[in-house]
Amino acid sequence: MARMFRVLGFWTLVIGLMAFAGHMIEMAMLFFFQTAVFVLLGYLNFSERTYILMFWGYMIISFVGFTYWSVFEMGLPF
Repeated sequence: MARMFRVLGFWTLVIGLMAFAGHMIEMAMLFFFQTAVFVLLGYLNFSERTYILMFWGYMIISFVGFTYWSVFEMGLPF
């Protein structure tokens, strides 16, 4: 399970680099931060249960944040 967090770190790095190349600096910085957190957590060797709980927490926070941003910050599309 620790390897999967390092894999998540790799893919968030790839997404961050693509965002940086597309001049989306805020998105790139967010993904670079996520890369650092995922790689750090990947090397801490927690138990599998801890990794699963951390991933569920990450998913809940990211989905709530995405929903908030898309509903309240982006506005209506008319």
